[in-house]
Amino acid sequence: MYTCGPSTYQRAHIGNYRTFLFEDVLQRYLEYLGYKVTRLITLTDVEDKALAQTKKEKLSLEELTKRNEDRFFRDFELLKIKVPDYTVKASTVVDQAAKLTATLVDKGLAYWQRHEGAENAYFNPLKFEGFGKLARLDMSRWPRKKRRFHKDTYPGTPWNRGDFVLWHGCKKGDSACWETQIGKGRPAWNIQDAAIVTKHLGFAVDVACGGVDNLVRHHDYTIAVAEGVSGMKFARYWLHGAHLFVDGKKMSKSKENVYYPEDLSAKGFRKEHVRFFLVYGQYREKLNFTWKKLAETSRRLDAFKDMVQDLEKAKSANSRERVQKLAAGTVSDFETCMDDDLDVKAAFDSLYAMVAALHKLMKQGKLSVEDAKTAVNGLRRVDSVLQVIF
Repeated sequence: MYTCGPSTYQRAHIGNYRTFLFEDVLQRYLEYLGYKVTRLITLTDVEDKALAQTKKEKLSLEELTKRNEDRFFRDFELLKIKVPDYTVKASTVVDQAAKLTATLVDKGLAYWQRHEGAENAYFNPLKFEGFGKLARLDMSRWPRKKRRFHKDTYPGTPWNRGDFVLWHGCKKGDSACWETQIGKGRPAWNIQDAAIVTKHLGFAVDVACGGVDNLVRHHDYTIAVAEGVSGMKFARYWLHGAHLFVDGKKMSKSKENVYYPEDLSAKGFRKEHVRFFLVYGQYREKLNFTWKKLAETSRRLDAFKDMVQDLEKAKSANSRERVQKLAAGTVSDFETCMDDDLDVKAAFDSLYAMVAALHKLMKQGKLSVEDAKTAVNGLRRVDSVLQVIF
């Protein structure tokens, strides 16, 4: 399982963590079903924006990115996100990126071109059959005139219809350069994930994930690079999480509506409240953050947890057959909803309805200790995925 990680020139915010949390739920649910999951997350620590930020803050690249990586994994612990088996920085796979670049040039999919005093490598999408297949790019709109895109990233989400940079050759004054088999330079963002994944997981993975903003350009670039080298299908399944908005607007520092986990904690919300709010939905649907909505979902979780705690204290009583079936249905209802494209909201709502019914029966003296234990044990198993109940 390959998950597209953060660009570590800046801090990850709660919108980013919504993506990382849906990926965590996916991993935990696959493990719940009995699969052994080997997961990798990429850390983009070498790119144009990072180098610009080092100059702005007068820090080394390592100082800048390490500060944000440390904060990132502290937030992982806070939000109960499993740390992947592989957490790989782009700066550690420079040699692999160079090898991939050399192979793509040898195959005629990429070429060298001088730009602003540097010898760069560019990928020609017209040479790769099926380019843009993930985002269903209409290649009939490709411009006839040759265009090259020299930066790692460009603003917005429209396609950059042209040749994209794979390798930045070094020029005078560059602060990030490595000596490799193809000369001095650094890997462009467009080849970094392919280099990281192919070095550590090979050229084919089962599942690939990321935010929906990576669906356009970035992941099709990763496919083109990896499949262009190997000729193998890169990923069997792709999952992309939708954006988190704030009061209906996209998060932006200029709008002063960017929030971090500790901002929510400072308002009195516990870590399970934050995790629950960010996973309580369908990952492909947009989620809107408001303080009112966060408070409402937190109260719903607290009410649920209170009922579960009461069930754990159930006293002797006799249950009828229908009550026994209700108690035993915890896991099956949860699985039915989760099997429907990870519908966490429907899964939790089904649990809430079941627990509320059992809680009412317990108050009426119609729930046995054994059936209460059956329900609670089912909830414990379910919480290996949700991580918000116990």
